[in-house]
Amino acid sequence: MANPPRPVFFVSDSTGITVETLGQSLLHQFPELAFGIQVLRYVDTPAKARKARDRIRRAGEHGRGRPIVFSTLIDEEARALIRDSGALCLDLFECFMGPLQQELHARPHHAAGRTHGVIDDDDYTARIEAVNFALKADDGVSSRHYPDADIVLVGVSRTGKTPTCLYLALHYGLCAANHPLTEEDLERERLPKELEPFREKLFGLTIHPERLHRIRSQRRPDSEYASLARCRHEVQQAEAILRAAGVPVLDTTTMSVEEIATTIISRVERYRNGSEG
Repeated sequence: MANPPRPVFFVSDSTGITVETLGQSLLHQFPELAFGIQVLRYVDTPAKARKARDRIRRAGEHGRGRPIVFSTLIDEEARALIRDSGALCLDLFECFMGPLQQELHARPHHAAGRTHGVIDDDDYTARIEAVNFALKADDGVSSRHYPDADIVLVGVSRTGKTPTCLYLALHYGLCAANHPLTEEDLERERLPKELEPFREKLFGLTIHPERLHRIRSQRRPDSEYASLARCRHEVQQAEAILRAAGVPVLDTTTMSVEEIATTIISRVERYRNGSEG
């Protein structure tokens, strides 16, 4: 019988994005183990910290192993309450704040929520405008947006183009459009004419046909659109068209949206700096 999942808590006095991202990165190094993850957000008062402590304690009493807690709590009283839960507590701010304070010869302000605060109004506005652009230029709705795009993602349906565009907009402020390669495009065996003027902005996404088949089957089960044969044909044709046009192509099969976006950023920067191509 398989071991029950080890209880893991991500505890934050704000959105939990930072602690969840860092904690997940660490847990992914143990792929053979199962974890039961709970995210406790906005634990920003002692009363909320006590409730979180009690919840963590209860999880440890169910015989699934000692809980593991990743936290990014600023308030010392809240941290002490969580440490009193009996869990293995890994406070990510505490790990780094001491050495950083010593190196900088300055005291931190200990303000909750600073990790994701709006620091630069212009940067915030640019990201919101980029998100709006990604929504307007989604799924090849209109090529008239392409002149204003920083990047245009190209690939067959369900290769991750839309979520990647939104991630590039929200986290990097890039105006990202995406263009699906249709059945007609694949039959013509060449880059769609509306994309020709923007070759330097194009970036192709591809995926293993078997993975594409599973994704499409969830959307349209038992359809021709989702058939493995159709997926194999589309992927093969799309890759041939993109490579013939000199468009860089990224295999997204085993990648998260975050990994796809950061890989694209890295490759584009290397290309523009003359390190590739």
